Amino acid sequence: MRIWISSLLALLCLPAAAEVVTRLPSRDRLVALTFDACEGRTPAFFDAAIGDYLLAEKIPFTIFVTGRFARHNQDALKRLAALDFVEIENHSLDHDNHMERMADAAIRHQIEDNDKLLFEITGRHTHYFRFPAGNYDERGLRIAEGLGYRVVHWSFPSGDPAREVTAHKMTDWVLSQTKPGAILIFHINGRGWNTAAALPGIVAELKRRGYGFTTLAPVLQ
Repeated sequence: MRIWISSLLALLCLPAAAEVVTRLPSRDRLVALTFDACEGRTPAFFDAAIGDYLLAEKIPFTIFVTGRFARHNQDALKRLAALDFVEIENHSLDHDNHMERMADAAIRHQIEDNDKLLFEITGRHTHYFRFPAGNYDERGLRIAEGLGYRVVHWSFPSGDPAREVTAHKMTDWVLSQTKPGAILIFHINGRGWNTAAALPGIVAELKRRGYGFTTLAPVLQ
């Protein structure tokens, strides 16, 4: 009996397993529209067609922003931060696609310094983190969680960074894969080549099917 109790207590004391969120914990017809806002060697800017559509329709959405992108889009980020249906979250400072190769201190720098930068611009601290290119290991995941973040990726790729994925193909693919609780991923940095053309049709059809849209915090908190 004592051995059983000791084993149970040991299990209860184990740290919770690190987790990457890839769907909302809801059985309701609810989806999260998320957009990556990042850049490489050349400056990138908000895709106005995507932004204008989302704002005109007042559809809740989440943007994962890198520090490089933030520096070139400060005014737009300030305006978005004033809206209660827009969530601005952390996508690292420099968008290194292999943060799993970084030292612990470098990972913390990428996350913490980007949060500081975004706070300076928007007045908001970030609470969710998305690894660039979705590449991570258990060590990096635990570092992010140790900094108070929940790591949020996506349920399936939309394919929008590929030029050959037409608006029609993207629409058919996303609608065929979306299920209650899906976290959808697109790009709002000018490199989601056909996203602006596909998004209105995707949203309209999901609404017709009875889906609603949410930012992350109301469901994941």
